[in-house]
Amino acid sequence: MSISPFKMISDVFQPRYNVNFCIEKPDGSILLTLTDAQGVAVKRYILAEQWRDRSKLERLIQSLCFSLAIERGEINVLKAGRPDNTQASAR
Repeated sequence: MSISPFKMISDVFQPRYNVNFCIEKPDGSILLTLTDAQGVAVKRYILAEQWRDRSKLERLIQSLCFSLAIERGEINVLKAGRPDNTQASAR
């Protein structure tokens, strides 16, 4: 049995975030809103194409997780992008 996109997203982000879905556009795009005690953490449109394609939906979820981790200071973007984990010298 296939897991619905709603459940798939909710399972990833709950209980840390409240997950809200709203059908916003006639093309089937959905507005995803993640909120926590500090307010809105993410508002992102999910295109109908992403919604219906499991691999695209999984990439979207990974992207959201990465963005949230950066916002929370859990990932150092400068170090994450460098293979040797060294910071570039300032000029």
